Amino acid sequence: MSEIDQGLLSAGKFGVGQSVPRNEDPKLVQGRGCYTDDLALPGELHACMVRSTVAAGTIQGFDVTAAREAPGVVAVYTAFDLVEAGYGGVACRLPLQHHDGTAMHAEPRPAFASAEIRHIGEPMAVVVATSPALAKDAADLVEVDIETKPAVVDPLQALEPDAPQVSPDYPNNLCLDYAFGDEAAVEAAFAQAAHVTRLRLVQNRLACAPMEPRAAVAEFDGERGRYTLHVGCQGVFGLKTYLVRDVLKCMPEQLRVITYDVGGSFGMKIAPYPEYTAILHAAKMLGRPVRWRDERSESFLSDHQAREGVFDCALALDADGNFLAVDVRVVANMGGYVSFVGPMMPSLNIRKNVPGPYRTPLLHVRSKSVLTHTVPIGPYRGAGRPEGVYVMERLIEQAASETGRDPLDLRRRNLITPDALPFKAASDLVYDSGDFPRLFDRALERADAAGYAQRKAQSAARGKLRGRAVACYLEVTADAVEEMGALRFEADGRVTMITGTSDYGQGHWSTFAQIMVDRLGLPFDKLDLVQKDSDALTAGGGSGGSRSVMNSSMALLAAADEVETKARKWAAHALEAPEIDLVFQDGDFSVVGTDRRVSLLEVAKLARESGPIAGLPEDIDASLNVKGAPSAFPNGVHYCELEVDEATGVVTIDRYVSVNDFGTIVNPMLTRGQIQGGVVQGIGQALFENVVFDGEGQLLTGSFMDYCMPRADAVPPIQVEFVEVPAKTNPLGAKGCGEAGATGAPPTVMNALLDALRPLGVDHLDMPATSEVVWAAMQGARIAAE
Repeated sequence: MSEIDQGLLSAGKFGVGQSVPRNEDPKLVQGRGCYTDDLALPGELHACMVRSTVAAGTIQGFDVTAAREAPGVVAVYTAFDLVEAGYGGVACRLPLQHHDGTAMHAEPRPAFASAEIRHIGEPMAVVVATSPALAKDAADLVEVDIETKPAVVDPLQALEPDAPQVSPDYPNNLCLDYAFGDEAAVEAAFAQAAHVTRLRLVQNRLACAPMEPRAAVAEFDGERGRYTLHVGCQGVFGLKTYLVRDVLKCMPEQLRVITYDVGGSFGMKIAPYPEYTAILHAAKMLGRPVRWRDERSESFLSDHQAREGVFDCALALDADGNFLAVDVRVVANMGGYVSFVGPMMPSLNIRKNVPGPYRTPLLHVRSKSVLTHTVPIGPYRGAGRPEGVYVMERLIEQAASETGRDPLDLRRRNLITPDALPFKAASDLVYDSGDFPRLFDRALERADAAGYAQRKAQSAARGKLRGRAVACYLEVTADAVEEMGALRFEADGRVTMITGTSDYGQGHWSTFAQIMVDRLGLPFDKLDLVQKDSDALTAGGGSGGSRSVMNSSMALLAAADEVETKARKWAAHALEAPEIDLVFQDGDFSVVGTDRRVSLLEVAKLARESGPIAGLPEDIDASLNVKGAPSAFPNGVHYCELEVDEATGVVTIDRYVSVNDFGTIVNPMLTRGQIQGGVVQGIGQALFENVVFDGEGQLLTGSFMDYCMPRADAVPPIQVEFVEVPAKTNPLGAKGCGEAGATGAPPTVMNALLDALRPLGVDHLDMPATSEVVWAAMQGARIAAE
């Protein structure tokens, strides 16, 4: 082993638990990254979508004559061309059931509207030209005769008997009427309760708004009958599966999906969007690559949006403050189409995430997913987890206020204690590990909660209102899926890791390399990662639901076991010793009781260069598919203190602490960054962000002039700490961390704000609590008090 390699392995510098800088960063910060729109293919054409300017209506006809005759235009395609070509639509294939046990109907979403318009910005046609400007100019020449109809944008109004109908497939606009839990038992608990707290909470609609808009380039090889789609996504294998099965209706070998660097996604880019069908068709028909890229204004109309719903919820307590039962009634807005996982968030994920780390014995959830004439809803960082935690934490804070209890004591009283684990929660899930009281106490200590009264007095002296809050979260990561793990020893001495998750900012290359340094003693700087080419994969669940480290580590560790088994045979051959006498440690095989050793990389070279030898494997590479890790339960406690300016309603977050249990942490630095980024997004939802449609379905927040996201001056230093209680459900002991910040922040910030405002008589606000909303609430409370 070289001196460089020895140095890389020394003192576990690059192993699990170390804050190793990301391999990915140098090229990205130096502008050397390669994103989908950086790809330039010979002879490529450019596509521009023709989108509806109304939210509800019936298409009477198309006139594309002028567009086809425009300069530079090569082709114009409408829905009728795509239907004639035999393409299918994308439907929600989740096995969801109505409360009566019948299966949810899965209506496919077509690539283009051909008859009914369901939301503003819905694509109706595509223009393909020799330049983006010419395609855009010609798109303006496409005439679509639309008979405008009344629209419905509010999910509660959509359920009214006389509401406009979005789809004939869903009478009364109801897509899914989901129920969980023993409703009678919950009602009995409420009847016997000493106190019941009830709240109506409105989840604001969010735009995902990643830095990089969606883009894609399609190719078609006529000789091989094979498509290639270059696209930013969260997992090439999963996207390929959807497109092959539902859209192209072709054999798997007839489509290759490749992704590159991805400038953010947060769940949004995981979906198979209509634009991809359009450019794949155009590439096939024209025999040339076809490129498409969203403009930011289009992104607000075409990207899946997130969250929106109305939650009527209640918490029952006994005379001592013990939680007895929770009841949650949801009406969730799905938008104009049921996206591929749309109903999952307000149904399954609410059920899984409402109970949190508390001993609540009973839970009932009734969730109605409804269509409206708005942009479809899809997953966004948390995907139901933030909504579930928000419900519980707002209820607890309100219950404490109504009963005169300390909200900290009320939470502490109801936390599950370590001696109760494993614990079957009211969600029917079994928590395997955790120390919830320890995290709670540590968060208060780290935040200097004991000094709060002094800081509150100091704020008052400056004419500011000060509030604080704590919120506990326990979220459930995504279910297990089949995952690929492979290790390939290259001729140049490097080692390639192959797995089907996908990095779009998380730092997988460095994280997975650290795991292999620990397991096989491989040099950190000799490890490469392949995960963004479907041709290289045999399985892959992509990245989502905070499961990447758990799934890929399980697969790669299984591959590492196979590598060691095969390498041991070659090492025994090289050292002329029985396998039983060999010890494998820190990347070397050694003979017990001697100084004779050979490194794993030397064994790989020997196997590669020796040629076939009877009784020995051809190489020491390994490739296999494994069932991924089951759901884990990352958890933690967030603490926030903030000030409110009574004159303006401006909210300033003064301190923020997050103490988390993510099980075994591979890279604390990267994990800390995940939490900080998620907290900022949660602050955005709580105080700033809101997608708004008018009564006709027109988007009023279609740019960053109207859609406000948090800036640097709105975010305090976010202190992050870890308490590692390893999970018992995967070999690494990891629990996932990607969505925790966005899950814990909204209730923490909103409860802290209400704590500041309660002395004025304000005890309820919905998100986003903008300065205007806060100011109006304070003025209204003062008028009411007069």
